[in-house]
Amino acid sequence: MQTSNQNMSLSDNQPIDSVEKTTAQDETRADRSFDAIADHFEKKVYGGLKGEIRLAVLRRDIFEYSAQMSEALGRPLRILDVGAGLAQIAIELAAQGHSVVINDISENMLEKAKANAEQIDQELDITWYVCPYQALAKKLVKEVDKFDLIMSHALLEWLAEPAAVMDFFDQYLTDDGALSLCFYNPASFDYRNLIMGNFNLLDNTDYKADNKKSLTPNHPVAKEEVESWLKAHDYQTVRSSGLRVFHDYAPLKRGGHNDPDAVIRMELRYSQLEPYKWLGRYLHILAKR
Repeated sequence: MQTSNQNMSLSDNQPIDSVEKTTAQDETRADRSFDAIADHFEKKVYGGLKGEIRLAVLRRDIFEYSAQMSEALGRPLRILDVGAGLAQIAIELAAQGHSVVINDISENMLEKAKANAEQIDQELDITWYVCPYQALAKKLVKEVDKFDLIMSHALLEWLAEPAAVMDFFDQYLTDDGALSLCFYNPASFDYRNLIMGNFNLLDNTDYKADNKKSLTPNHPVAKEEVESWLKAHDYQTVRSSGLRVFHDYAPLKRGGHNDPDAVIRMELRYSQLEPYKWLGRYLHILAKR
């Protein structure tokens, strides 16, 4: 397997490759990189059933729509994955014949993604860029590098200025393109801690997760805010889903919870149903211009 135009520049990673340092009195925000904890990220996020559920929902939502779009256009899609992390979905889309650009601020994360791509026994059209998404403008020519589909999964909650990324999407998405946003649901944090009886934590208005290792974002973006951005930028929601709408909330693993295939089947069933989908630990919104 080969991938094309591989660009792995450490110097581009320097300006905002930092970890949030937070106190109740003084908070400095910066775009988050998982470079220092790439192994922990891979194990924690994708090392078990939680990761399988996440990928199952995203595959269903994105692959169905991308296939329809490709058929309508009569060609493979040009796809950009911003803040791609391990880039599983993007790599699978490349294996389906699409042309894919994969970006992340973390070199270690993209090295893991490249290793995964190399396991596929076919030539893939993938370009790799290690840099903050803000530096992509120096590498992409917006008059040429327009994308039919832009994916941004679990990125918004780790950006210092998440609303600003919408302008970037506007620049590089085709006029009839689609935007795939997956982001942490702050309501799920409250709901899970209510179930677990962690009332002291919910009463502590100064609580912050230790983001040197924790994968719980301290600055998640609410669904309503994301929807307001989409409306302001003239996007229309095509579909919305919840990721892990019940799995994380079950303190006792009994009955069907002991069957991973059954859990995924039920997660897929309820992920698009009201009101259950809005309980997802993550939310996925697929929108078009």
